[in-house]
Amino acid sequence: MHRGTAESYQIIRMYESGRKARVLAKGMTLAEAQEWCNDPETSSSTAQSWKAKRHTQRHGRWFDGFREER
Repeated sequence: MHRGTAESYQIIRMYESGRKARVLAKGMTLAEAQEWCNDPETSSSTAQSWKAKRHTQRHGRWFDGFREER
């Protein structure tokens, strides 16, 4: 990961319920952030792992997105 560069990105988990978004990773390049978010395990609607399904049961629908770091 590339911390503190001019163009670095955070991965954030957002919830349909309005629960506060959570930062999962920092200092990623755009390509790394896009790769992360293209993984089916980064959305409650496509994830198949027991961990993701349990997270959905506990917290409701969610997905991972990215934003540029400030």
